Amino acid sequence: MRQRVAVWGTGNMGATAIRSLLGFPGLELAAVITSSPEKAGRDAASFAAVAEPTGITATTDADAALAGCDAVAYMASGDIRPDEAADDVERCLRAGLHVVTPALYSLYDPTSAPAELRERLADAAEAGGGTLLVSGVDPGWGNDALAVVAAGLCTRIDTIHCQEIFDYSTYDQPYAVRVSCGFGGPMDETPMMLLPSVPTMVWGGNIRLIGRGLGLEIDEITEELERRPLESAVDNVMGHFEAGTQGAFWLKVIGSVAGRPRVVIDHITRIDPACAPDWPQPDEGAGDHRVIVYGDPVLSMVVRADLPGGSRADGGNTTAANRLLGAISWLAEQKPGIYDGLDVPLRQDRAPAVEAQRWAD
Repeated sequence: MRQRVAVWGTGNMGATAIRSLLGFPGLELAAVITSSPEKAGRDAASFAAVAEPTGITATTDADAALAGCDAVAYMASGDIRPDEAADDVERCLRAGLHVVTPALYSLYDPTSAPAELRERLADAAEAGGGTLLVSGVDPGWGNDALAVVAAGLCTRIDTIHCQEIFDYSTYDQPYAVRVSCGFGGPMDETPMMLLPSVPTMVWGGNIRLIGRGLGLEIDEITEELERRPLESAVDNVMGHFEAGTQGAFWLKVIGSVAGRPRVVIDHITRIDPACAPDWPQPDEGAGDHRVIVYGDPVLSMVVRADLPGGSRADGGNTTAANRLLGAISWLAEQKPGIYDGLDVPLRQDRAPAVEAQRWAD
């Protein structure tokens, strides 16, 4: 049965989900919800840069949009409005909908999420008959399912590193780039994303999830941070960045067992490729995701997503959206509750006719 899906949010991730849903096997774009009155009435195609009108227009009336839907791709931001995002997701679950979202960081590993939030949403799912999956790229498949798959190819494992190496001048999110991550900001101030304990809040769940997938009980999570200034001013599509301001950071979130590092999530992030040239660089282009298993053998997986006509960040967003959308049919067959990236199979069973829709003509 085709699942009728509402996309909630019309930013980068919402636009990506709309575009994917227009061709995703087993799913149907049924509604688009926006918080902006000026976007209401626009055809969904206009958000996804699709030429052919869909006949589905964005609305600010969430109740009307959700009526008749089976599932919700909740793509509105949770970074700066986590309480509102949780309220929206709870509302959908109580309505009996299957919800997929990248917005609620703490639920990437439900077992380590705050008990109040976890129980609240689990109760909503049980009451309404809905299901919930929170995932993305990073956090998400780039440092949960992919790491567990990579580890399964090794005889012995010392440490697993999950890395994102990226040039953030290609990431069209000004608030995230300048405020959350602090690019272009003074070196004597620590940006919000890099404040002590915040990285653990964001990525700690993924470390515990990988540990759980490998039979490890992570007993300590620590953080290491190094920042570098720009040696000269740069101008790019994100604007002007002065010399001496933050140009790069290398963040490590380290999960240890009995004092020994076992799972490490690295972010090597720049606003200009020339900053911190001695740090790891992407193999090509603006960035990539990697899983490196140090053991027997030393195994490296490098993942790049290139979207025709878009940036590599757009490609990454597409993989995140598609991982979530691909889980909807599976979620629809599960008991009410909250699921994670290790619960959802990498390949969902589909009827042959539906599966064949994935192959390009």
